[in-house]
Amino acid sequence: MSFSRMPILALCFPLFVAWLWAQDDQPLPRGAKPRNEGVTGAGEGPAWDRKGNLYFTGGNRITRFDSAGQTHTFRSPSGGANGLLFDFQGRLVTCEAGNRRVTRTEADGTITVLADNDGGKRFNSPNDLTIDSKGRIYFTDPRYGKRDSMEIRDDQGNLVEGVYRIDAPGKVARIITHEVDRPNGILVSPGDQYLYVADNNNNTVGGARKLWRFDLKAAGSIDPKSRRLIFDWETGRGPDGLKMDRKGRLYVAGGLNVANPPSETADKFKGGVYILSPEGKLLDFAPIPKDEVTNCAFGGGDLKTLYITAGGTLWSIPVNTAGWSLSGANQ
Repeated sequence: MSFSRMPILALCFPLFVAWLWAQDDQPLPRGAKPRNEGVTGAGEGPAWDRKGNLYFTGGNRITRFDSAGQTHTFRSPSGGANGLLFDFQGRLVTCEAGNRRVTRTEADGTITVLADNDGGKRFNSPNDLTIDSKGRIYFTDPRYGKRDSMEIRDDQGNLVEGVYRIDAPGKVARIITHEVDRPNGILVSPGDQYLYVADNNNNTVGGARKLWRFDLKAAGSIDPKSRRLIFDWETGRGPDGLKMDRKGRLYVAGGLNVANPPSETADKFKGGVYILSPEGKLLDFAPIPKDEVTNCAFGGGDLKTLYITAGGTLWSIPVNTAGWSLSGANQ
């Protein structure tokens, strides 16, 4: 090699290393495309367990999707199960929207009711949930559809679609009453620093379609004054379920491919997973061709596969950074 080329190589090598670093730092590998896993009934609630199985909900059942690509019914009927997570002991915690409660499946298969009322009034339809470092569970309680059976009201008589914290079976505290229009997806950040809440009032013209962040206090309550807008889907399909990778980036299911007038447009925010910085900058996007993109979860042995539920179908896409999981399995 000519020594005259050495200065050029010396200049080019750092640029090449920087380029490689930039590729690795991107949330999605270059050219990555979603894969249809070929299963049906994947409506919501994807959650990865420690044994390498993915669980999801839909059609009033909880389904287990194993490493061989086979599906098995875990529980049917499921009480209209929606959101799922595994706790520190590997037990499945379920938002039973139809039964209006949150339950835990014990190791022997028995069901423990963790929460089913707010001051003696039945919940609306528990939707999604998350867990903090102390094992406390937070869940959202919106109501989509008919509202005539809603029971929870504030001191002024207004209906409440709240966010709750479960400290132990039957010990429940409401931590958000009206700071969010219609809470849906929810996530506690590492170190219990923040609580992210998806505000998803899609079927109301002018309803909120925003992702909010609140400061989370040590006691498990939020500071209402800390509310910060992270991302706004404007008049499109708003945010649903969300997860976080080990670099703190948010993966949020949302958007719409075909408009749903008059309440939802589809011209700007297409259906898929929106990958955001912790401060709300859009970093990447994983398009999903099937509408009703509801939720996502990291899975695979290295937690570098993102599974997405959409309109009863299950999709997967590789990611560069492993998912963050507090409980040892994916939330």
